[in-house]
Amino acid sequence: MFALSEDIQQIRDLARDFARAEILPGAGDRDKSHAFPAELVAQLAEMGFLGMFVPEEYGGAGLNMLAYVAALEEVSYADASVGVIMSVQNSLAGWPILKFGTHEQKLKYLTPLATGERLGCYALTEPEAGSDAGGQKTKATPVEGGYRLNGSKVFITNGPQAEITVTYGNLDPASHYKGVCAFITESSYPGYSVGKIEDKHGITSSGTSELVFEDMFVPAENMLLGERDGFKVAMATLDGGRIGIAAQALGIAQRSLDLAVAYANERKTFGKPLSKHQAIQFKIADMATRIEASRLLVWKAAATKDAGQRASELCSMAKVFASETANFCAYEAMQIHGGYGYSREYEVERLTRDARITTIYEGTSEIQRLVIAKGVLS
Repeated sequence: MFALSEDIQQIRDLARDFARAEILPGAGDRDKSHAFPAELVAQLAEMGFLGMFVPEEYGGAGLNMLAYVAALEEVSYADASVGVIMSVQNSLAGWPILKFGTHEQKLKYLTPLATGERLGCYALTEPEAGSDAGGQKTKATPVEGGYRLNGSKVFITNGPQAEITVTYGNLDPASHYKGVCAFITESSYPGYSVGKIEDKHGITSSGTSELVFEDMFVPAENMLLGERDGFKVAMATLDGGRIGIAAQALGIAQRSLDLAVAYANERKTFGKPLSKHQAIQFKIADMATRIEASRLLVWKAAATKDAGQRASELCSMAKVFASETANFCAYEAMQIHGGYGYSREYEVERLTRDARITTIYEGTSEIQRLVIAKGVLS
């Protein structure tokens, strides 16, 4: 039987207690107001949840990926918007600097990310480069002492608030992925600006925006890995990002199930509780089974990465299965609630909106299936 260690269980329980006491009560109000949860993010930082697998040397908690996904599920159970902020800070902004950065880069950028002093984001997606991550059109031009970036990124989670950005540019857009470079950039750089802020279907209190680079100078020492190695950085980073989104999806799915069970036990039709009707029992059984299977996939992917083994297919399996489980469970929870579930007075309505994005960002379900098939068929 695969189970969490006592240490990781304690971390999960700490996240659960905080999430249900502090994050969950205001989730509905934040969804309506679209207010960024700055105070909650600061509290997560104080608890060490923004640099979970960053070594203590750089201000982190020095934990592993499995502890991270266990905690992230609990945060996302309470509010998927807060969950994705935590996910981006750990998986997308912090991890590539931890993995590919120099000691100097880690001291300068990873430490303030891990401690929550500065928020980070991941600037990869462009208007014409989403699933085709190698099709970067943002131009990186070598100049004395560094590079000039010109272009724009879209749908960047944490974009409006981030001060540190892992940004991708292309030395030669015609060469596709072969010219991609990865840089650490700062919002204070001249030429860096926040463009359109998205009005989204779900996860509304998480900021998402366009980022615009106009002749922005990036020092040479801010390049991650080496010149033309950016695509390698991007693909390696997305493995961890996909585990993070899978954990977020798990939280949404589990919350959907718990609300559905509570409502089914309370609501009566035809003289008995909904939970006594076989049709409802089948829905609950399917939800619980898919969640359990998703959780084991997420844990296995995280444990495989912790062991230093290649985990791309497992990360994609976890992401596609957990995200589709989140959508399935949110839909079924709404169905069990009937007309009430369609009302914004009930939390399941928000869950159906929050779940939808999980099959899209960090690689769509279609992209995950391509990754899985390539691994199986090779």
